[in-house]
Parts: sequence; structure tokens; C-alpha cells
Amino acid sequence: MDIIRADRLTIGYGGEVVLRDLSFAVPAGLITVVLGISGSGKSTLLKSLAGLLPPLGGRYEFSGAPVDYGSERSLQSLYSRIGVLYQGGALLNGLSLYENVALPVRMHYPEIPENMVRDMVHAGLAQVELAGSADKYPAELSGGMRKRGALARALVLDPDIVFCDEPSSGLDPITSSLLDDLLIRLKETFGMTLVVVTHELRSIERVADRVLVLNDGGLRFDGDAAALAASDDGFIRTFFLRKGDHDDA
Repeated sequence: MDIIRADRLTIGYGGEVVLRDLSFAVPAGLITVVLGISGSGKSTLLKSLAGLLPPLGGRYEFSGAPVDYGSERSLQSLYSRIGVLYQGGALLNGLSLYENVALPVRMHYPEIPENMVRDMVHAGLAQVELAGSADKYPAELSGGMRKRGALARALVLDPDIVFCDEPSSGLDPITSSLLDDLLIRLKETFGMTLVVVTHELRSIERVADRVLVLNDGGLRFDGDAAALAASDDGFIRTFFLRKGDHDDA
């Protein structure tokens, strides 16, 4: 079963095309990794799939229904069914971790009583092994804890899919590996669907079930991790010889 289907999706800013004619599917219950060199449009694609950037053309279906970017009702329905782990975490410094994680609940379901909000927040924090840190503020957390706290916020509404934009960015290799372990555990334990944008080559072999490779404004590769590793495509082979990169626009 596919949770996302894109048909000739064209995406850009102010009429300037960044990605053109992308057709692909994201299967439910797996981790799909989006790869590409700096400037290839990885984060741009994620923004569009998360409903934050209307496409310039093409069709986007979520759980079998087309997403209408011109309809507030359609977008609110999408927002309530997805979680987003932003690059850097994007926790609000003036709020405790508890209040940060509670934000999506209060935004989308203000009628939910506080005792239920509390249960949802603590369940989300427990999923990411931060059960004892609810009262701490972002400045009191390590980089890895901030990322996990942001992931708890993305998980709090029990979304159908979680979009992760460079989850390992800024983390040391050990902390990055622990975060990869957490993403794998969420998939294996809860059947969670994740789309992970990354340039961290070390993470790809560990977490990726499916891979999309962006290059030169289009989709260079769409397949499973084994097929990617066996690819004789010159660009892909060169890409995997790289030692690292920085995030794109």
C-alpha cells in the first residue's frame, strides 16, 4: 500500500522550477530516504509533500485522496495526519519540552481536555526516551535530546507519516547513529512510515528501505536500497564516493 503517490509533480519558488515531472510512490510502513547533492531540491520536495509549498504542476495524493493546496480544509486534514521533524529541531526556546510537544495537539484539537493532552505528551516523550525531561527547556538539552524532543512533537498526534529533514545534521557520529536506531525502532515497533531527507551516507545503508535520488531537477533513481547499492549509474557511483555534503535549498 502506498501512502503517497506523486504524478509529474513540478515544484519551485515564484515560478522558478526546482524539480520537474517527479512521479513516485512512498510505501506505507517503510523508511523512504531522499538523497541528492547540495542544491538538488531535497528539502524543497519535503516542504511540498508536507503541504508547505504548493506545487507548480502535477498531482499529489495522500492516502488515496488528492491534496488541494488551495483548500484550507484539505491542507488542515493533511497537517493533522503528518508529523514533521524540522532541520535543527525548531523547538521554541521559551517553552518547556512538555509545552513544545503539546503544541500540535492544542493547535489541531483545542477541545481535547488537559489530562488527555498530558497523557499524549508523556507517551510521545517515552517513545523517544525522554520521559524524565518534560520540564526542561531546549537550552538545557543536548543536541541529540533536542532532536528527539522535536521527534516527540512530530509523533504526538500519532501521524500516518513522519517527514524528517536532515535529522542527523549537527550531531556527532555516535549520537547520529543512536537517532538512526530510534527511527528504525519506530518503524519496526509501530509500523511507522517515514520519509527522511539526508546527505549522511553512513545512515543510508542502515535506515533506507526505499530510496529516491534527485539530480539535475529530476528523479535520477527510485528503488530499494539493494538496487541503489548495485547501480552502475555514473552519478550514483560518484555520489557514494563522497565523504559528505551540506544541506540544500
